[in-house]
Amino acid sequence: QLLRPIFENSEPDKPIRVWCAGCATGEEVYSLAMLCHEHADRSSHRIPIQVFATDISSDALSTAREGLYPESVVADVNASRLQQFFHKSGNHYQVSRRLRESIVFAEQNVLSHPPFSQLDLVVCRNLMIYLDRPAQRRVLDVFQFALKEGCGLFLGSSESTGDASRYFAVV
Repeated sequence: QLLRPIFENSEPDKPIRVWCAGCATGEEVYSLAMLCHEHADRSSHRIPIQVFATDISSDALSTAREGLYPESVVADVNASRLQQFFHKSGNHYQVSRRLRESIVFAEQNVLSHPPFSQLDLVVCRNLMIYLDRPAQRRVLDVFQFALKEGCGLFLGSSESTGDASRYFAVV
């Protein structure tokens, strides 16, 4: 519901910009990048993908940058995506270079570092549940500033926009 209109309304050669805040060890950001690449591949024109993946933990980001996952990943990734976006490396699966090159990993505290801007989508799942109300409000203000008008914010099922609902419509 969020990605389809973003790609359908995209301009040729203008990148789709996505921010995954609190990306941890990368599983979600790689899943998001796969979905974006699939949408871009179906488009009638070239659409570059820029995914910004941030976390406060440098150790988690190091793991995410490697894009190396155990064989058990086959239980969570369908065969088509496994073939398209991974290659087998010993007892692990390595995320493809194409996918890794569309993602920029950066250490960031969303409460104190400047946000990205002119984004088509912000994904923030299971981060805000760890923040108190005032911090949640600040994060939502950051997300609202970062997004282009009419674009999307994807939160986890246990999170909401709360006081910032004036900025966001629930889909």
